[in-house]
Amino acid sequence: MPNKRVALQKQIHEWIRLHREEGTDFLQNLVKIPSTQGNEQRAQFLIADKLLELALEVDLWEPVGEALASHPYFCSPRHQFTGSPNVVGVLKGVGGGRSLLLNGHMDVVPEGNRAQWNDDPYSGQVVDGKLYGRGATDMKGGNVSLLLAIEAIQSIGIKLKGDVIFESVIEEESGGAGTLAAIVKGYKADAALIPEPTNMRIFPKQQGSMWFRIAVKGRSAHGGTRYEGVSAIEKSMIVIQHIRELEVERNARITDPLYANNPIPIPINIGVIHGGNWPSSVADLVTLEGRMGVAPAETLDSAKEEMHQWVARLSEKDPWFEAHPPSVEWFGAQWVPGNVDPDHAFMQVLMAQYRAVKKEEPVIEASPWGTDGGLLTQIGETPCIVFGPGITQVAHYPNEHIELERVFEVAEIVALTIVEWCGCEGVEE
Repeated sequence: MPNKRVALQKQIHEWIRLHREEGTDFLQNLVKIPSTQGNEQRAQFLIADKLLELALEVDLWEPVGEALASHPYFCSPRHQFTGSPNVVGVLKGVGGGRSLLLNGHMDVVPEGNRAQWNDDPYSGQVVDGKLYGRGATDMKGGNVSLLLAIEAIQSIGIKLKGDVIFESVIEEESGGAGTLAAIVKGYKADAALIPEPTNMRIFPKQQGSMWFRIAVKGRSAHGGTRYEGVSAIEKSMIVIQHIRELEVERNARITDPLYANNPIPIPINIGVIHGGNWPSSVADLVTLEGRMGVAPAETLDSAKEEMHQWVARLSEKDPWFEAHPPSVEWFGAQWVPGNVDPDHAFMQVLMAQYRAVKKEEPVIEASPWGTDGGLLTQIGETPCIVFGPGITQVAHYPNEHIELERVFEVAEIVALTIVEWCGCEGVEE
């Protein structure tokens, strides 16, 4: 009933207000742990202890790389995950409601050049309402929002009908092996939410991406008679321009209004160039490495095929490529695109709770980067929405930080979303 819902919202809001200090302390403790790839264990143990404190059913395990490696969507630079556990906590409902999966990753990217940080990269220092440190915004702040939401529901005594599954996973930054391991283990739900740093925007669709490598061949010669050779460096310039034309063509097909504010919805970026081995020699090989964006409704395989066919057309630009076609290979990281209808029931519930807390309309867009949401939606059969408190512009940057007020706002929104989606005793649907 309306009055009961209003009273429930006030209870949740008040509980979160009274526990801001504890939430801040917990986030500081997480940020102080440099949980880069291979070093997640301490942070994951901290999460597991919190889940046990909340009396959830806790599952902590190290994924078995050999078992995962045969999965067609496995992607990781390593096959051994010793010291890198996943943690899942299940809050069982009383029955009769919809289930919800809350997924956050614990791995963070390296801090980079420490000289570019104003303070220690893992200080967790709070200044003017902002908490600083690697991982604060991407995405430990979002994880704490989820935990606060669950704890508020527990503390107030709300009895949920549907199950809530909380996942703290590894490997998101390198392609999602942690979430894939949880999917393979059987964790799925009627809907999912990932609190990546979205600037409080709601993303029902997420771009996917893949890393590629193109080898451009030339013919070596002495630099003094370079006209007797064929420079792979010069030929690579033609290849780069050709790839840029593919980017233009692919993006011209994007008409989804959720990309209206994005100048290049699915970019193709050349990030690494290797070529030549001696200043006085004509380079006979250049290797280009890059990232190819994949549209939400597109498959990884179809995007790969388009790249292969496009590169095969280089002979139209230069006859050299007819006898010396560049090779294309796919390596390293990949992120599966995610695509959930903006009219999906879970989207409507989340938007309604956003309005209830923020007193304004949410911004609905498509994500400009990949997340584990694509794996959950496509492979885990769990429609996933991305929405979180972090700041997109400072993720992976020096002086990464998060505004604490956003952490608590998202905690309140998520708590209300859990109640509305899963249902609870004493409140009519």
